[in-house]
Amino acid sequence: MLRFATAMIFFCSTCVIQGQSLNGTWRGKLTQGPGGCFPVYFIEMQVRVEGLKLYGSSYHFSDVTNFVKENFEGVYDAKSRSLTIQETGPTTFHVPADCIPCIKHYTLAFTQTKDSQNLAGDWGGRMMNSQVTCPPGRIVLTKEASSIFNEIKVDTGNLRLDFYDNAEIDGDTISVSVDKQMVVIHQRLAAKPIIVNIRIDFVNTEHEVIMIAENEGTIPPNTALLIVTAGDKRYRLFLSSDVDQKKVLVRFIYEKPK
Repeated sequence: MLRFATAMIFFCSTCVIQGQSLNGTWRGKLTQGPGGCFPVYFIEMQVRVEGLKLYGSSYHFSDVTNFVKENFEGVYDAKSRSLTIQETGPTTFHVPADCIPCIKHYTLAFTQTKDSQNLAGDWGGRMMNSQVTCPPGRIVLTKEASSIFNEIKVDTGNLRLDFYDNAEIDGDTISVSVDKQMVVIHQRLAAKPIIVNIRIDFVNTEHEVIMIAENEGTIPPNTALLIVTAGDKRYRLFLSSDVDQKKVLVRFIYEKPK
């Protein structure tokens, strides 16, 4: 009996450790068979683990200005170290008119090495508002330190954004757009912030800020610390570009104070 209890404790501990490893941001590439909108494109999954249940959001994109956001639910099998995930449908999308979002399901295997954590497997699904099957494909993801898609809900009419270099000041430069209008062009990140002020539109309640990494300084990648002041609330976001993605999106969504 003691041996059985010890085995159960060890099993549960393993579940917790692997669950903690799954929490966070995963990013990589997704392939699609002939007939799909893109043969290869990018995906980011923001995973939240509660026990063996998985919840979160997935972003399918060619870049941060062309993407589909979907929520998902799933389960983790600790014995096989595999994830089964089902998307529940798009919540936001900006895609070409001839592209129809696909509601996907995934079967992914979790692996871990000394240097990285990875998810890989197959996906299938159906087109939005249809029972037509999407051309299936493969997906490969790596655990990342930060997201290139961020959402913040605010209840105030004015926002202040302070952009700093997040690491050693090494010559990183950025440009920033707000709702597709350039407000910062080729400015260097430093100890003194680059400041952007945003006036919230109470009718059109979503505002998109895109940080564009112009270069990577002497120490890649291009990293920035963004401090958002929204009334009496402050948020800290760590923004990082990589070889494939030079842009980071932050969406502010206004919600009327209760």
